Amino acid sequence: MVNQPEHPALLIPGPVEFDDEVLQSMSHYSQSHVGAPFVATFSETLIMLRQLMQTSKPESQPFVVSGSGTLGWDFVAANLVEKGDDVLVLHTGYFADSFADCFETYGINARQLKAPIGDRPQLPEIEKALKEKYYKLITVTHVDTSTGVLSEVKALSKLVHRVSPETLVVVDGVCSVGSEEIQFDEWGLDAVLTASQKAIGCPAGLCIMIYSGRAMERFKNRATQPGSYFASIKNWLPIMQCYEAKKPSYFATPSPQLIHALHTSLSQILARPLSERFAIHRETSKRIKSTIASYGLTQLATKPENQANGMTAIYLPESVKAPELLPNLLKKGVIFAGGLHKEIATKYIRFGHMGVSVVDPARKDIDKALEALKEGLRETGYQVPL
Repeated sequence: MVNQPEHPALLIPGPVEFDDEVLQSMSHYSQSHVGAPFVATFSETLIMLRQLMQTSKPESQPFVVSGSGTLGWDFVAANLVEKGDDVLVLHTGYFADSFADCFETYGINARQLKAPIGDRPQLPEIEKALKEKYYKLITVTHVDTSTGVLSEVKALSKLVHRVSPETLVVVDGVCSVGSEEIQFDEWGLDAVLTASQKAIGCPAGLCIMIYSGRAMERFKNRATQPGSYFASIKNWLPIMQCYEAKKPSYFATPSPQLIHALHTSLSQILARPLSERFAIHRETSKRIKSTIASYGLTQLATKPENQANGMTAIYLPESVKAPELLPNLLKKGVIFAGGLHKEIATKYIRFGHMGVSVVDPARKDIDKALEALKEGLRETGYQVPL
């Protein structure tokens, strides 16, 4: 049951709809950020993050820091590489451009390996690039929010470890963690960064990261100081270690209310096997994509292996304009997102289907959205196939 004020179903690729209990956690009474009750909650939250990322190695290090997912880029650029280093950024959309810009801000040489819109760089060309030059790290956007393209992280990591074993594997999981499987240890990943407001199902405001022991060694062996003060692992590592050990510590004040909300959301996620959660997202995604195809619409990601399970980027018919369609959908109680990829922004819309809207059988958000889209298209004059 949803005990929230009546509102349109938010079905963009984040923020998403939130569970009642998560929102109630946000109204937790004020606490000291160094008091034993809050420290215990933070400790449990960090432990649950290890479980969500599927890492059991004690040398793996989780971080939860106030900020957006974008802060995760700064952490990587400021701590795992140094000025003048070379990094390889795999490009599947808007967010690879931004990650590369972040690296350049820190004086790091970011080479982008680009694919056509809706596709992803292929393993042979990645292998060729890795053999041509040594890169300190490689970044991959697991799901690019601008295109709905899903990257194959497991195979990529295996390739990197074979061809360039000293290169760190960094995953931007902002739009994937919680809806796409990530096996941090098994796949040999070195960093996964994400945010609270997407498939994890917590209000925006938390940057969530986990680093491997290898990544932490890379940080410890830096020749220079980290390139940031707030985004410095040097400043945050002792805080996270103390919190996880249920000991108070301080560098910058966290948000107790957001941590409580994250604790509640993670508790809900881990109450069932992760395999079930991912399966539900896959099944829902297939149903959505099949229905959209029946409407005569196509996706940016045309290949099934490139299609994310937590969102769908949908090309509009030439006769339909997003500025006309999206307000009409809002009147029907559904919010979709417009296009974000700068080359085709006006030609498509984005449908986010992750988190509670997918896993809670009592909610009818997905059915409502599909019906609203069909009717909205018809009202523009587009003939939806029967």
